[in-house]
Amino acid sequence: MSELARRPGTSAAPAATAADIVNDLMRFQETVLGQLAQVGLPTDDVLVDVDERDVLLSSLGGALRRLDDAHRERSLYISKMIVAGAVGLFDAALNYLWDETVMELRRRVIGYDLGYFYDIAVLGDKRKHFSGPDDLPLVQDVDMLRACREIGLLSDVGHIQVDHIRQMRNHASAAHPNHIQLTGLQLANWLDTCIRQVITLPQDPITANTGRLLRNIKSFRLDADQVATTASFFEELPGDRADTLAAGLFGLYIDAKRTPVVADNVRQLWPELWEYVSEDARYSFGTRYGRYQASLDNDLATAARELLDLVDGAEYFPEQIRTVEIDKAIDSLVSAHTGWDNFYNEVAPARALEALVGQGNVPEAVSRKFVRAVVKAFLGNGSGVSRAAIPSYERLLGTLDPAQAGHALRAFMDPEISSILWSSVGRRQWSELLDLLEPKLTRKSDRDLYDAVRAFTGTPDQLYMDSGIKRLTEPRRLPRLRKPSA
Repeated sequence: MSELARRPGTSAAPAATAADIVNDLMRFQETVLGQLAQVGLPTDDVLVDVDERDVLLSSLGGALRRLDDAHRERSLYISKMIVAGAVGLFDAALNYLWDETVMELRRRVIGYDLGYFYDIAVLGDKRKHFSGPDDLPLVQDVDMLRACREIGLLSDVGHIQVDHIRQMRNHASAAHPNHIQLTGLQLANWLDTCIRQVITLPQDPITANTGRLLRNIKSFRLDADQVATTASFFEELPGDRADTLAAGLFGLYIDAKRTPVVADNVRQLWPELWEYVSEDARYSFGTRYGRYQASLDNDLATAARELLDLVDGAEYFPEQIRTVEIDKAIDSLVSAHTGWDNFYNEVAPARALEALVGQGNVPEAVSRKFVRAVVKAFLGNGSGVSRAAIPSYERLLGTLDPAQAGHALRAFMDPEISSILWSSVGRRQWSELLDLLEPKLTRKSDRDLYDAVRAFTGTPDQLYMDSGIKRLTEPRRLPRLRKPSA
């Protein structure tokens, strides 16, 4: 510490030598421990050895030089850390060091965007209870570090190093009873880490630009050029930062206190950002929508659904919700297909079903119903097909897994479907359906049936009457094992 250059304008006190410091510490220790002994209190392992304290005080100068005057003037807990270390209470010194680190992180969070921080740090239903600076102490330290890293207020390396200090604080500081011995060099190094990785760490460009974007979203309505510029910024985002920003925009949109300007801006930016959001993050938004519905948070559920609908994100709903939604969409499609003016009316429900199904993974509870409805609509009604809906049907058929493709191959056994296959339209669509299904058929029983259907010389409406083909459509039965005779 004696190596630290004095601040300009401070009075020069006589410099203490290393020997003077050690002698002063020894006298202090003897006095304090003597008083403890006189009243019958323990004196062993109360204070750290003087040599370790000397190492600490001699090693602080390099770390403290990194602090400018503004940082020094508000670093109360660094002063307390040094005093605690000097008297030999290293566990208390570590606790004060952590207090200073936490206070600085909270200052940075408040200066950046508190709501954005809470959206990342506080998970689940607890988020609604966090709003102002007074709620920051309620955020667990581990969550604060994680959120600061995801936002960019901590680097990845800094997060690892500072989290190590947090763990040592939990196990080796005065915050909890312990018998872990700390060294002066450890404390000095941890102070240096906190100063470099937290107190004096500058914001990286992405973090700074994100903060500027969040302020703009809340301040004024973005025009088309500003949205285009922001979309270019999204291209530069690392994957984890895109997920973090998406969580922030999601939080802004579902906030009951949002303004119309904020809502409009988020709606403009959400589709631009969605392209860069990971699958895990997308499913998390769907899960949050499901939780809002289950807990009857109707306003939150409505807002979340609006954002997911904006990007055709229904495939990311929880399975229970997707099952209900897909079942309703199938009913709508069937109703349109069998109703008046079906060639026109099929288009909207076909696209709605496609949005719900996404890349596939139709819940088992509605899987067969889904296959039947899509196949039936794809084949038409005997007089024609809905040309505008055919691309949606082809994409839906493209999502079928091998088991679903096997069900689709057997559609001719359904009397309603078989009755369509007599027409020239039905026969043409059936042939195209077989082409779409062929690459998906992996089971031997399905391949054998496919070959037989292709080799059939009659019209496809007669397939169900062929005894050989009918036998191939039946599930394979395993022979019963006879019990051994007694």
